Amino acid sequence: MTTVYEIIQGINQAAANAYDGAHAEELQADGKARSAGLSREDGHYINDRRVMDGFGVVFRGPILRIKYQAETRIKDVKDKGFENDVAQHLQDIVKFLKKEYKAITGDTLTLTREGDHHVLVQRMSNYRTDVQAHCDYRIGGLKDVEDVEAGSDKDRLDKAIKDWISLGPKNKRPPNDTRKGK
Repeated sequence: MTTVYEIIQGINQAAANAYDGAHAEELQADGKARSAGLSREDGHYINDRRVMDGFGVVFRGPILRIKYQAETRIKDVKDKGFENDVAQHLQDIVKFLKKEYKAITGDTLTLTREGDHHVLVQRMSNYRTDVQAHCDYRIGGLKDVEDVEAGSDKDRLDKAIKDWISLGPKNKRPPNDTRKGK
């Protein structure tokens, strides 16, 4: 039985194996190419125009958030199916993480999608845009881990603010206030 720490460590190592250049077997110490489904993996890593994209993982209790970031041209954003392409990149990343996790730990990784993917496109110039997308997945096999959203942090924060405000003056006026009335 794997512990929560071992599962998280395996996912982190799988994500780390997608560094820039991992797709070229001549750049690997073990000679094994790794393709994470990113746009930067297409073409030659020195001769071709560079594409800026990558991904990261964030743990939120038993939820794994996969974040994808890319720079692209505005004309690519206007194409039909752009959002589907971004969703496909996220699915390719999930497939890569499962494959790498299996190679690293010998165990299988179960990721169940929670909700839809979210895509944010921001204009950087008249030519380029920044694309940020994320999707949440529930990690299978994590037991005794609480949902971050299920916690009462908001209630605790609200109570702390109300307590702090209650410490203030109770409609008392300072002694140097000489105005008439309230």
